[in-house]
Amino acid sequence: MRRIRSIKVWTEGFVAVSGMVDDLSVLFDFFETGEGADDEITAAYGETLEAVEALEAKNMLRNEEDRLGAVMRINAGAGGTESNDWADMLLRMYSRWGEQRGYQIKIMDILPGDEAGVKSVTLEFEGEYAYGYLKSENGVHRLVRLSPFNAQNKRQTSFTSVSVVPLIDDTIEIEINPANLSWDTFRSSGAGGQNVNKVETGVRLHYKYQDETTGKTEEIVIGNTESRSQLGNKENALRLLKSQLYEIELRKRREKVAEIESNKKRIEWGSQIRSYVLQPYKMVKDVRTGFETSNAQAVLDGGIDGFIKAYLMEFGGE
Repeated sequence: MRRIRSIKVWTEGFVAVSGMVDDLSVLFDFFETGEGADDEITAAYGETLEAVEALEAKNMLRNEEDRLGAVMRINAGAGGTESNDWADMLLRMYSRWGEQRGYQIKIMDILPGDEAGVKSVTLEFEGEYAYGYLKSENGVHRLVRLSPFNAQNKRQTSFTSVSVVPLIDDTIEIEINPANLSWDTFRSSGAGGQNVNKVETGVRLHYKYQDETTGKTEEIVIGNTESRSQLGNKENALRLLKSQLYEIELRKRREKVAEIESNKKRIEWGSQIRSYVLQPYKMVKDVRTGFETSNAQAVLDGGIDGFIKAYLMEFGGE
């Protein structure tokens, strides 16, 4: 059934777009005979073009992992309250985007800022092709604005990193060595309740593994406070660990391909990918694709589809 659904995404999309193209052709025939309105055919053309381009962008999601859900981690950079507020703005932006697309969004773990905003937050997006779309957001996001947290209202630059990994499902098997696994428990912070702040329901997972490339021992640390039960949080943390291990394996595959085809562009973690300028003028620009818009508020309200599409059309086919 899962395989059938994955095929229907393309067949139904093709039928829908083909129907719109046929309808547009009929409208144009009416227009040539003087029976169609100019604004009607212009509107139909715009809708048809948008549908064709959306299906074309989805056609760039060809990798096995693209169809999966996504786990996103947002980490505020150096800069104190200003950076924490920028991380909170990105949390709102991606939450709005996910809601507009009908994805189920859960906050798996969050560390609030000392005064405002968040220091770090882990989000889960459940839905078809969430990872395929959100993989374009991997990297460092730069904000330039007049800081509301500065007494002199000076212009400040903040950086926040975004990391996205696939949310694996039950069709993918990941082996975890229990000998490399350890747990910490702690009391969850929050607004109260029967268990919050009273029982150690929060968990922190530590998983050590050897990096095959460097030979060094690396450690993955995952905190989870989503559930009110310790068992539920452990299950969620293990699922997030499997997603990270899967992403590490995918990264190895991509690096091998990059060694062979060195002419292909690579978007590496830690590189600045997008600038959001709110003062003295308003503009959001992606440094990888050159795509930009002056409607910064719409972007911060979740309107990032233009950036995602530009990325997929340039890099997705690889």
